[in-house]
Amino acid sequence: MKKTTKYIMKETLKQGIRQSMSRKGNCYDNCVIEIFFGTMKNEMFYGHEYEFETLDDLEKSMCEYISYYNNQIIITKLKGLTPTTYRHQSINNIILN
Repeated sequence: MKKTTKYIMKETLKQGIRQSMSRKGNCYDNCVIEIFFGTMKNEMFYGHEYEFETLDDLEKSMCEYISYYNNQIIITKLKGLTPTTYRHQSINNIILN
């Protein structure tokens, strides 16, 4: 079954997922995710395009990269923590205060 944009939008709404898109020609509306995707493409895709034989291979590699980024990469702006650790500490601070 070919999944059109309209179909995908309807399905995401059914799941309670809200679509977030920048205005045309304005990547600054969502700069945090744009920076992340740029980093991900530079680190795991560019120069490796032909290593992915199928879209499933690419999707698996992207999921592995996201897990690696969230759980192993230390980010200076996050007080030298991984994104997951920083998120957990932030949530605990909110709950305890």
